[in-house]
Amino acid sequence: MCLAIPAEVTKLLPDAMAVVTIDGVSKEISVALIEDLAVGDYVIIHVGYALTKIDPEEARRTLELLRELSAEGQEVAP
Repeated sequence: MCLAIPAEVTKLLPDAMAVVTIDGVSKEISVALIEDLAVGDYVIIHVGYALTKIDPEEARRTLELLRELSAEGQEVAP
């Protein structure tokens, strides 16, 4: 199973690279597949590559759902 997740672009780097942030964690990724990218844009990332831009509200909803799923997975049964 593959999982692609939204991340916010926080810094554009040379050579089609960028720094993105996901819940406070920064990662350097390739943005070679995307044109007209700007700091503040949200992208879908998978295995170190930005695949496409995503609407900021959609990115926030997706990240919230992932947080909820993570929290549910950490609950301990009585």
